[in-house]
Amino acid sequence: MAHGHEHGHEHGHSKMELPDYKQWKIEGTPLEIVQEKLAARGLRDPWARNEAWRYMGGFANNVSFVGAILKGFKWGFAAFVVAVGAEYYLGSQNKDKKHH
Repeated sequence: MAHGHEHGHEHGHSKMELPDYKQWKIEGTPLEIVQEKLAARGLRDPWARNEAWRYMGGFANNVSFVGAILKGFKWGFAAFVVAVGAEYYLGSQNKDKKHH
């Protein structure tokens, strides 16, 4: 057999396992309210379950305005301190080389 083409054509990739769609429930999420409003009009969103993951697990954290503004502040401030330190250090090194 040719190199890389043993038994099948997977090319070294295993089959990706997808999570079971039944694990996502809209009950207890804002999507449930949407479904109720649609049902009052005789409608239904068959794809609502596909968005339920956004309200479960680690994705379910509420984001406040302050939280959104301060996201990354720690790393940004650290980068700022490093930049100011580098500027100060390089400025002091070049102080003698400047001609007025």
